[in-house]
Amino acid sequence: MRPRLHASAKTSRRRRSARVEALASLPLFFPLKGRKVVLAGGTDAAAWKAELLAAAGAEVHIFADSLDEMFATLLSAGSVKGSFVHHQRVWSADCFEGAALAIGDAVSDGEAQAFYCAARAAGVPVNVIDRPAFCEFQFGSIVNRSPVVIGISTNGVAPILGQAIRRRVETLLPISLRDWAALAGRVRGSVLATLSAGSERRRFWEGFTDLAFSSRCVPDTEDARAIDLLLDEAGAASSGRVTIVGAGPGDAEHLTLKAMRTLQSADVILFDDQVDDTVLELARREAKRMLVGRKGDPDCADKDIRDRMVLLARQGKHVVRLKSGDPVSCEDTRADLKRLGDAGIPASLVPGVSAAKQRFMDTQESPVRSRSMTG
Repeated sequence: MRPRLHASAKTSRRRRSARVEALASLPLFFPLKGRKVVLAGGTDAAAWKAELLAAAGAEVHIFADSLDEMFATLLSAGSVKGSFVHHQRVWSADCFEGAALAIGDAVSDGEAQAFYCAARAAGVPVNVIDRPAFCEFQFGSIVNRSPVVIGISTNGVAPILGQAIRRRVETLLPISLRDWAALAGRVRGSVLATLSAGSERRRFWEGFTDLAFSSRCVPDTEDARAIDLLLDEAGAASSGRVTIVGAGPGDAEHLTLKAMRTLQSADVILFDDQVDDTVLELARREAKRMLVGRKGDPDCADKDIRDRMVLLARQGKHVVRLKSGDPVSCEDTRADLKRLGDAGIPASLVPGVSAAKQRFMDTQESPVRSRSMTG
C-alpha cells in the first residue's frame, strides 16, 4: 500500500516556490585567453586593471603617452598568463577593432564620454574606471582559487562592503582548493567513462568535495590511487540513503554547515511545516521538496513518512528528512532510524540547534548588546 501523503502534497504547493530573487546585475565569467583588450591610460589604477586582465590570459593593448612607475614596472615584469602591448600614443577609434573589452581611465566626464561612445560604436563592451555612468560592466572583488574563481559585486554602491565579504570568503576556502579543482579537471574523463549519469556521478563528486574541504593533501598525478578508490566506492553505491537533519528553531542562520552541505546533496527533501522557507531555499535547486510533517494531519502519520523514506531510498535517492529544532533526542527520530535500519537503508543524523539552546544564546548576547548601545 502506498503511503497516504496526498493532502500534504497539496499543502506544499501553497508554500512559496524556490525562485531566483531580483539581481542588481547578472554575474558572468568571461574567458579572455588570447583575446585583445583595449586599455586607455597609464595610471596606477589602469595598471591594476591591466594586471587583472592579463592574469585572465588577455592580450592587453595599452594606449598611453606615458606610464606611471607602477605601470612601467608591471610591463617590465610581464604577466603570469597573458601579455602586454604598449602603444605610446592616446587611443583612437581604430584601436577597438577586434577587441573583446575596452577599459578607459579618464580625467574628465568629457573624456570618459568620448571613450564610452567610441567603444559602443565599435560594439565593444566598455568600462571607464570609477565612472559608473560610463560603464556597461563592473569589476567586482575576486577570490582566486583558480580554476575556482569567485566574484563579489555590490553593484558599485558599497565597494568597502564587497572587500569585507571577500576577506570573509578567503578565510573559508583553503588554498589547497585550487589543487583539488585542478585534479577534478584531470579525473573528469574517468568519472564520465566509469560512472553513469545522475546519482552515481553526483555521489562521487560529493565525496570528492568533502575531500577538497578536508585537511587531506591532493594525490599526486602519478599516483591517483585515492581517486581510484573513491571511484570504486561511488560506483558500488547503488542504493539510496537517508539523512535526518535538524533545521534549528527558525531561519536559515541557525543551520549548521553540515546541514547546509547535506541539503545541497539531496535528491528529495521531506520537511515539516515548521521549517522556514529560507532553509528550503538553501537546498539543491533540483531537489524535490515534499511537505510531510504537519501537526494534526492524519495523512502525515509517522509510519507513512517512514514508508515513504524507505520507498524513495530504494529508488537510489538521497532522502533528507528535514525536521525543525534538534531531532537527536526525539523519540520519533529513534523510531525513524530503527525503521530504516530494519529495511537495510543507510541512515545518518545531522543535529540541529534546539529552541532552548537558541534562547540561552540570545540571553547571553543581550547584555553585550546593551553595553555596546550605551557606550
